[in-house]
Amino acid sequence: MNRTMPGAAGDLAETYPDVWKGYSALGEAVAGAGPLTESERRLVKLALSIGAGSEGAVHSHTRRAKAEGIEMAALMQVALLSIGPLGLPRAVAAKTWIEDIKD
Repeated sequence: MNRTMPGAAGDLAETYPDVWKGYSALGEAVAGAGPLTESERRLVKLALSIGAGSEGAVHSHTRRAKAEGIEMAALMQVALLSIGPLGLPRAVAAKTWIEDIKD
């Protein structure tokens, strides 16, 4: 099996390739809709994932950020910045989710 993504997203992409193609096209369109750099967009997506309380999305965006060369200190700062708007428990959870990704 040639898998490009782990978990449920990979399952969806394999089972419903046309849905995944449309979803990917939307992602490309919104990425190009403004002046944010690729790294800035990745950090925003990480922050939104933390705000949504989505462990899987935090894992995914952490994995991608690290692959794109974003330093761990920047990812940790995003978790710490969530203390104010989201509270200490959510920020601590986000920190542990980010730390889950070793590679």
